[in-house]
Amino acid sequence: MRYRTLNKNWQYNRVYGRGKSYVHPHVVLYVAKNRLGYTRIGLTATKKVGHAVQRNRARRIMRAALSEHLSQNIGGYDIILVARGQTPHLKSTQLSKTLGKLFAKAGLPDLARPAQPAPAVENPQ
Repeated sequence: MRYRTLNKNWQYNRVYGRGKSYVHPHVVLYVAKNRLGYTRIGLTATKKVGHAVQRNRARRIMRAALSEHLSQNIGGYDIILVARGQTPHLKSTQLSKTLGKLFAKAGLPDLARPAQPAPAVENPQ
């Protein structure tokens, strides 16, 4: 799945400033609505994560986990995933479970989570 990326510094600053953050020991999720009608993604791994190999691994794992949860038509959101110290040592399946929880907290539609059926209403007749 290909998605559009955040690629300008001011776009990241807008999400950091106006968006909501959801923190987990594995990753931090920032979410902000945009008016574009499509979702843009930013993946960040700072030098606190480790050297270049570890930072690239962290971004690769985040990209793989995100592909399981992100549908192409969830609407207009800007989403940033920030790697933390444990991220390069995880498997993508472990991070995928974490992202599922964070997506649920943020109220984002999740491709991996089945749609909740409407509760059945009993008609007393």
